[in-house]
Amino acid sequence: MNGKTLRLASWGRLYRAETLAYRPERVGEVAAAVAGRSHPRGLIAYGRGRSYGDAPLNSGGETLLTERLNRLLSFDESSRALVCEAGVTFNELMSVFLPRGFLAPVSPGTGFATIGGAVANDVHGKNHDHAGSFGRHVEWLDLVLPAGEVRRVSRQETPDLFAATVGGVGLTGIILQVCFRLTPVPSSRLTVHERRIPNLDAFIGAFEEQRSRATYSVGWIDGLARGAAMGRGILETAEFAESGAFAVPPGPSRRVPLDLPAFALNPLTVRAFNELYFNRFRGDARTRTVPARDFFYPLDALRDWNRIYGRKGFHQFQCVLPNEAARPGLRRLLTEVSAARAASFLAVLKTLGDEGPGYLSFPMRGFTLALDFPGRPGAPDLLARLQDIVCDHGGRVYLAKDAVLTPERFRRMYPKLDAFRTVLGSIDPECRFRSDLERRLRIRGDP
Repeated sequence: MNGKTLRLASWGRLYRAETLAYRPERVGEVAAAVAGRSHPRGLIAYGRGRSYGDAPLNSGGETLLTERLNRLLSFDESSRALVCEAGVTFNELMSVFLPRGFLAPVSPGTGFATIGGAVANDVHGKNHDHAGSFGRHVEWLDLVLPAGEVRRVSRQETPDLFAATVGGVGLTGIILQVCFRLTPVPSSRLTVHERRIPNLDAFIGAFEEQRSRATYSVGWIDGLARGAAMGRGILETAEFAESGAFAVPPGPSRRVPLDLPAFALNPLTVRAFNELYFNRFRGDARTRTVPARDFFYPLDALRDWNRIYGRKGFHQFQCVLPNEAARPGLRRLLTEVSAARAASFLAVLKTLGDEGPGYLSFPMRGFTLALDFPGRPGAPDLLARLQDIVCDHGGRVYLAKDAVLTPERFRRMYPKLDAFRTVLGSIDPECRFRSDLERRLRIRGDP
């Protein structure tokens, strides 16, 4: 298989990598490609480029592009078991299976993410309290190991390799195909209840009240609000409508046609947006019915929305804080963001349930906060301060969104790192699978 030098980027557009890329057409080509490669800077898989940081980038090394490995292989309607290739996206799943009354058990915030990426990052959705992360629904997966061997990996037969691969940011091998069970749904629309929340304490209380009741829940927070209004926002809870058609509207057609100028996003414009968004409906609450795609993937309604942040791109910061530390920890985080006048209009708060099944899985039972910051001077220093707050409160940062975490903070946040390293040492002693994230965080250990 011939390679081509490409310059790949993260979704945040801050991080790029010049790499020798290979684009296989069939899964049968992957094992041969892996077996025949031994680049000093290693190989990593790259799906649809929806990771915000440097997890799928491999500067000066090799990259295997999985976008054409996107076939649906089998589906057993009685057991709901689906087998598909790793390059299948959540949008493709929804288009094919929602008209038949089935949905992915867990969906990330974009339908353009791939199933391979969902495993490698152990993604979570708006139903984590009830469904857990994506890895909990994986029955088995086929993995190309560093020597080119294809091994079937499952929780029962190969528990250590399974735990290292789920959430393992692609470092155990190339995922070829995945078997997981879809969820039956009664319609293709959701009934969404929205209500305004006046401040952070009220938000946490509302979430604690709803997390055992509502199947889906998510909150938007005004990241610039101060004083008594700090943490104000809108809480959305949702359930599938009990009856109705299974029509799935087409995907988005509108797109951001150009990079916005850097001055377009500033505290004044973001504050104005937040005020309008907080007051976007009359009264304190409303209930509406929306198509599934609109609820699960609201940002996908506008293609190339990352261009809103201009050519300099943006950072996304996402952390989780355990329940007992959530109230003081979130307050400190929002205080730091507000004091820095950091313009984040995409601020999302959710609850998470049990720990993920992977050694490097992000979820823990608690509250997760996601914030976007334009790529400007001072942003890395702000992110470092936020990471220290997360460490101080026993939380962790999501590796799929990160590109500035230090090895020291990483070790504090991920207590199962040694178990992960043990698996890597046994299956890949020659370090054939590598990435910019792996080198930055020294995931394999100090050189």
